[in-house]
Formats: sequence, C-alpha cells, structure tokens
Amino acid sequence: MTTRRTFLHGAAAASLASVHPSFAAAPASRDKHPLIIDALGGIDNMNLPSVRRDDPAADFGIDARSLADAKASGLNAFNMTIGYVFGDADPYEKTLADIKSWNALIQRRSADLLLVRSVADIRRAQNENRIGVILGFQNASMMGKDARRVEVFAKGGVRVVQLTYNGPNQLGDGAMVPANKGLSPFGREVVAELNRNHMLVDLSHSGEQICLDAIGASTSPIIISHTGCRAIADLPRNKTDKELRLVAEKGGFVGIYFMPFLAMGRQPLAADLVAHIEHAIHICGEDHVGIGTDGTVTPIDDMKTYLKGLEDEVRQRRAAGISAPGERPDIVPFLPDLTGRDKFRKLADLLAKRGHSSSRIEKILGTNFLRVADGIWS
Repeated sequence: MTTRRTFLHGAAAASLASVHPSFAAAPASRDKHPLIIDALGGIDNMNLPSVRRDDPAADFGIDARSLADAKASGLNAFNMTIGYVFGDADPYEKTLADIKSWNALIQRRSADLLLVRSVADIRRAQNENRIGVILGFQNASMMGKDARRVEVFAKGGVRVVQLTYNGPNQLGDGAMVPANKGLSPFGREVVAELNRNHMLVDLSHSGEQICLDAIGASTSPIIISHTGCRAIADLPRNKTDKELRLVAEKGGFVGIYFMPFLAMGRQPLAADLVAHIEHAIHICGEDHVGIGTDGTVTPIDDMKTYLKGLEDEVRQRRAAGISAPGERPDIVPFLPDLTGRDKFRKLADLLAKRGHSSSRIEKILGTNFLRVADGIWS
C-alpha cells in the first residue's frame, strides 16, 4: 500500500539564479550547485497510474521524465520511504521484499541513481550527476518482537528508521493516538540497536511522548525528517516547541515539509513554509533546520483527475483510521506556488528576500542534514 506521499506535487516556477548564481548551471554542472537533500521525498512521476508507482518492475514510477526533472531541480539526495507503512501486508516480509527491489532498481539505474550508505556517497552522487537514494522506513512495525532485525535492515542499506506512523505499534503511539503512550521497553531496545548500527532515528509522525522519550533514550542525535511547527498550525502532525528544542539540543535535525499541515483550514502556500522554517530556526537555531518535502518533483499534468484521486485517497485513509487532521480533498498535499523543477530555487529566493544569508540557505537546503548524517553513519 502506498504512503501519504504518493499523492502529487505539480506546476512550475521561475528561475532564481539571481539569488544563487550556481543554480543557473546546466544539469551537467550540478556539482557546483548548493547541495540539496530532501530529508523525506521521492522522484517518481505522479502522472503514472498508482499501480505502476507501486510496481518494482516499473521502477516504482521513476521514469525518464521524473529523473530529468529531479536532476534539473538540483536535487542531490533524498530519503525514500520503503517497506511497510500500513495495510494488510506482513510488515517484515513486505519490508524485505522492498529492500531487495530497491537495491535492484538502484543497481539497474546506476547511471542515474546511487545507494547512500554514507555521506561520502551523497558527495559522490553530487559529483557524478547522479541522485543519492537514502533508504528509510516510516514505521518500525517490521521489527516484530526482535530488535536484532535492525542489523538485517542496516546490511540491506537502510539508513533511516521512523519509529511510528500515525497509529500505535509495539514501540509506542503515533501522532493520532489519544493515549499518547511513550517509548515502550521494546522501543528502547530498537533505539539502542539503531544507535549501535549507526542508523538515523526518525521521530516524524510520532506522538509527543514517544518523541520526548526517544530523544532521551538515544545516545546519538535524532531527526524529525518531515514535520511542521505546532506553534504556527496546531495540528497533531506538527511538533511542539519542546520537541523541536530538544532535538536541536541533542544535535539533531528537523525537516519542514511542503504539506497541508502548514496552515489551518486552508491551502498552505510557500509563505507558510517560510514561516515554519523561520519559527524552527528561532527555536532550534540555524544549524538544525532543513527540508523534508514529503513530495516529488515532476508536476501534475491533469489536475482534475488528480483531485478525483485525492478525494478517494482521503476517504480511504479516514476509513482506515490513519488520516490526520488537515488531510482534506479540497487541500492538495503540496504547495501550489512552490512546485516543479524550480521549487528549491524558488525557496532559496524567498528565504533570501526575507534576509537569510547564503550560508544559512545552504544549510537549510542540505548541509544541516549532511552534518547530522555524517555523525551517525560514519
């Protein structure tokens, strides 16, 4: 079953080379661009049928167009959700199958993609005009009752593990569980194994208590790969200032998403994203904030058909009990004025116009994630 991210992201924006001249270079010179790392995202073509985007034989919806768009955007690496997230599949078997399929895909498309096991691989992808693929989970249900499975996943190339999705699992409660149970004894075992195997602990989608507990339990910095700030939009998928501050104090990273949860009761826009980034910087400091778009690059061609699919998806998620407040059929899960090949350039421009320095913007676009990952994956 697909994740929430397999929903759209479309429409193009303007070139912003005046703010970052290095962005003006052609794709062949991508090594000269500011480093861009999407802490949670994708590069599939959302115009393809969803069955193709779920099919390893169809390269999970990654086609020539979507690869060209991703490279033109300046993207150097992204955290790709694989494995079990929710649904009826066996979590462990589904996850093992996905690891095998993604490793095979990356090998098959090695001229364009590179499996990321270390920060050196991200730099290599940047220098070789490839895109680094960071394999990550958005649920830890596949651990079953055996925390030693972490080592199996690490050997398969997984580098990021999110402890919960919106609901509960054996580690603790996700953001939509009223009980807000914290990190279970088994959850502490898993966190310890993630630390031992040099994997990033991700607290996106988590309930507040498990987030606070995991920050304390981890001996390494943790990340929240894709979230917003609850002080701006009081929704469960966003994080409180307390959570954000503790992540930063631990030396970690917070990625802000391009999602409906950036605003209350309306379609969010690029200005809302900037507001969340600025609030996160105020709470965490500029060395701990970046982006985790929860989206892809290629724009949608047929918005009418897409919106019909979105209506069905929202209805299905609500029926399954995995929907979060802010998910609505009349609010698209992307930012309409910050999409397509130029979305990262446009974000850089918006931040520059707000007075943020080039060095800070480069931190937000990628080097903050790189620094935290380097300390864990080394």
